Amino acid sequence: LQEPSNKRVRPLARVTSLANLISPVRNGAVRRFGQTIQSFTLRGDSKSPSCAQKACSRSAAPTPPKRRNSVLWSEMLDVNMKESLSTKEIKRQEAIYEMSRGEQDLIEDLKLARKAYHDPMLKLSIMSEEELTHIFGDLDSYIPLHEDLLASLGEATKPDGTVEQIGPILVKWLPRLHAYKGYCSNQLAAKALLDQKKQDRRVQDFLQRCLESPFSRKLDLWSFLDIPRSRLVKYPLLLKEILRHTPKDHPDIQILEEAITIIQGVLSDINLKKGESECQYYIDKLEYLDEKQKDPRIEGSKALLCHGELKNKNGHKLYVFLFQDILVLTRPVTRNERQSYQVYRQPIPVQELLLEDLQDGDVKMGGSFRGAFGNSDKAKNIFRVRFQDPSLGQSHTLQANDIFHKQQWVNCIRTAVAPFQRSAAAAELQELPELSEEAEENSPPAGRQPGITDMELDENTPEGGSVLDSEEAKGCKTHRTLPGHRKTREKQLSSKRKETLV
Repeated sequence: LQEPSNKRVRPLARVTSLANLISPVRNGAVRRFGQTIQSFTLRGDSKSPSCAQKACSRSAAPTPPKRRNSVLWSEMLDVNMKESLSTKEIKRQEAIYEMSRGEQDLIEDLKLARKAYHDPMLKLSIMSEEELTHIFGDLDSYIPLHEDLLASLGEATKPDGTVEQIGPILVKWLPRLHAYKGYCSNQLAAKALLDQKKQDRRVQDFLQRCLESPFSRKLDLWSFLDIPRSRLVKYPLLLKEILRHTPKDHPDIQILEEAITIIQGVLSDINLKKGESECQYYIDKLEYLDEKQKDPRIEGSKALLCHGELKNKNGHKLYVFLFQDILVLTRPVTRNERQSYQVYRQPIPVQELLLEDLQDGDVKMGGSFRGAFGNSDKAKNIFRVRFQDPSLGQSHTLQANDIFHKQQWVNCIRTAVAPFQRSAAAAELQELPELSEEAEENSPPAGRQPGITDMELDENTPEGGSVLDSEEAKGCKTHRTLPGHRKTREKQLSSKRKETLV
């Protein structure tokens, strides 16, 4: 038996999509489902699904990055030339060639930063000209600076590829690197603005496309902007490498030593200027909840010794700044896409700061409630800072991410506090002979036990100061209890104090 011939049957060969088999309905969910299925069309060719997947993966693969030529100087020499040079001379020429090649790479990167990033973003109005100037600075103005060194090295190169003397060229050229003071000082603000602009969808999309392009060598924009700074750091290493392979009777010896001194002085000046700029950058971002928190030592700071994120005893994240004369605890806040730092509690002047290095498990972190009922919250990598006078402000128990960062903080704070401790100890030793023992015993300082000095309070842990300081403190107690040996102890203390100052 056959079905009636008037029934219309659609041949399967004409069905090009599974979505065509679904009758149109008014249900929106089913309609969307049909639209989803429609994207998966049935292919009538002979390709298997595995082949199709391989083709897709090949087309989606990123373009391989562009690689630079890394040929050594010795690889470009013929056999006869290699045999005529000593091993030490070949290494010396290798180091000189590495410097020359690095200058050429730097020039290419500076030009690339302008051509591939700055100019397109300006032309497409992805960033304003003012924003781009703030981020890129006067980057392309340094191209002629490095081209001059490259040209001088080229003129000094003989037809056989060797350079006889490089010292006079470097001594004349290196002082010009002072031009990088402004660029390096602006890097912190430039990086902050670039990170802020990355929140823009257009900026993010443009930078991502550049990152996937072969010219970028898998480097992001900031890597190109930071290349001059990293190049500056390499100059002393390159000069020392050239000097190490230069014979002692070579005329370059003394001149290269002079060049190393010059570049170290240049880097020291740049670091000093950069440190002042970084310090002022964070000072401008401080917000005060109370006028009492403002301290002239903050505004007058020229150096930022250490800064970073720490946690307090309650587990709250704090951002701590150790300026040259004062320690400031803050809470990072963001308002109108601008990050600032809200000053937390009262800043502690370094002159009045006491540091206590705590052992793991001495304090339970996470707040009083959790600390009362849980024994698993014993803190690690902790230390405490407080005022010498408890009435001026509360103490702060701080936790670092790991032992390395904790030790960095502890060492940095000790270095900042040490000059004030030595001066206070020296002043106390000068005043002790004039004090009356009876008055000292009958009227001890408020908040202290009789006979205990500031230094003894600060020496709760062996790492808080030197053994010599603790002996001086013990000597102070002996001086008070044994008046018959006053002159002998004074001579001993004065000799030890001279050793401390030395």
